[in-house]
Amino acid sequence: MTVKLFAPAKINLTLHVTGQRADGYHLLDSLVVFVDAGDQIAAQAADVSSLEVTGPFAGGIPTGPDNLVMKAAEMAGVPMAMTLDKRLPPASGIGGGSADAAAALKAAARLRGRPASAEDVLSLGADVPVCMRAAPARMRGVGELVDRVRLPALHMVLINPRVEVPTPAVFARLADKENAPMPEALPEFPDGIALADWLSTQRNDLEKPATKVAPEIGAALTALALMPDVLMVRMSGSGATCFGLFEDRENAEQAARNIAEANPWWWVKSASTLPSV
Repeated sequence: MTVKLFAPAKINLTLHVTGQRADGYHLLDSLVVFVDAGDQIAAQAADVSSLEVTGPFAGGIPTGPDNLVMKAAEMAGVPMAMTLDKRLPPASGIGGGSADAAAALKAAARLRGRPASAEDVLSLGADVPVCMRAAPARMRGVGELVDRVRLPALHMVLINPRVEVPTPAVFARLADKENAPMPEALPEFPDGIALADWLSTQRNDLEKPATKVAPEIGAALTALALMPDVLMVRMSGSGATCFGLFEDRENAEQAARNIAEANPWWWVKSASTLPSV
């Protein structure tokens, strides 16, 4: 039996860094959504785990034990022959590796019939628990606290200027690690425009330090901000992928075409959020 699973991109609509633990891990408060752009994993039971990587971003992706997908298979205790169709740029702040690991864990559960424990999931990375759910959520702590939220549909353009941004380098540039969280109770949002308006009052605390590491992020944000119908723009995660929100998918697709034509070396993708469940 072959199991095929979609590994959607994770977008941090907000990312507030609220503290740092004694062990060095940072505390976050982040509103997260998932979109209809992502990777795909195909897996089947095998005597020994293996990984083949295909797709436009296959180059340079390790296939050995250091890959999160292989670590997920080892942790689950289910040897699998896996093929990863890599369509998201690596090290880009949209959770590609974490989403791939989550998909591998789900594949192992389908083949074995037993889900991974919460502790094992978190051991693979802070984003893996929320990627296991792949639905709108508020993520807090070091990633172990995940609360589902109901959000209206959002339509967006994603831009990655084809630069990889190491997360440790971004956190090293963050001057203040004790910042205010989002409100304890989130507002009700009647539509995407209301949500975009509220998001404009929130932050990604890593955006400024990431831009210092990779100035190309500033160019991507500017390109999005110059689109006539954009509602708001922000960087996702620790970068370098940026997003702009639009009222509908048609406007997002037109903006993506315009930006891609002017910047053919960038990764540009229109996307819409996956629904709340």
